[in-house]
Amino acid sequence: MLFELLSDLIQIDEILFIVKNPGIICEVRNNSLSIKQKEKWITIGNNDDPAHIHIDSELIKYAKFVNETKSERVSFSVQFFNEYDQRVLAAFFTKMYDESKTLISKKFQIYQQLNQKYSSKIKF
Repeated sequence: MLFELLSDLIQIDEILFIVKNPGIICEVRNNSLSIKQKEKWITIGNNDDPAHIHIDSELIKYAKFVNETKSERVSFSVQFFNEYDQRVLAAFFTKMYDESKTLISKKFQIYQQLNQKYSSKIKF
């Protein structure tokens, strides 16, 4: 199910993947990324690209949909956690608001549909 969720996320425009590790944060924009899995490793992007992500699928234990209130708006993401409840990867839905800081309903519907498909918290 992890591969399926990540595959759905890379199909959405304006997704920002953030890899978080103690001391290092890496951000990768979804610009026509590909996805593949070989044994336990899921790769987002291509090895020859300037940026790509290798994910050890055995270390991701669950994901959850997160709505986080920040000043004048809410941020929307799917966050992935390890066995120690540490967030190791997040997929942020970017550009969800127009110039007047109004939520774009079409983009919010995509987030809601994905949330309904997988539920709020997914165990792998």
